[in-house]
Amino acid sequence: MNRTEFIIATAIILFVAFAAGWFANWLVHRFTRVKQSDVADLDRMSQELHEAEETRDQAITYLQQRESELTNQLSQTEAELSAAMEGLRDARREAEELRARIG
Repeated sequence: MNRTEFIIATAIILFVAFAAGWFANWLVHRFTRVKQSDVADLDRMSQELHEAEETRDQAITYLQQRESELTNQLSQTEAELSAAMEGLRDARREAEELRARIG
């Protein structure tokens, strides 16, 4: 095998390797290509997720406000109950004093 035959054989081998690599690359991109409908579905799901997160945040804010209102209302009710119980205690004591004076 002389020098010219060696160069031609090497060139043919390199060309075949290049062609096989190019074909493999084309096959990979052909089978992994993202379809436009898939992209549209992803966009729609992304928008729905964003809306769901906003709704969740609004619900959390509402629940926190409602919890605060109910806590305040409970504190006021407990204060009123305590005042009513104190008034009832005073009224009973006064009633006992009046019964003791009468009887």
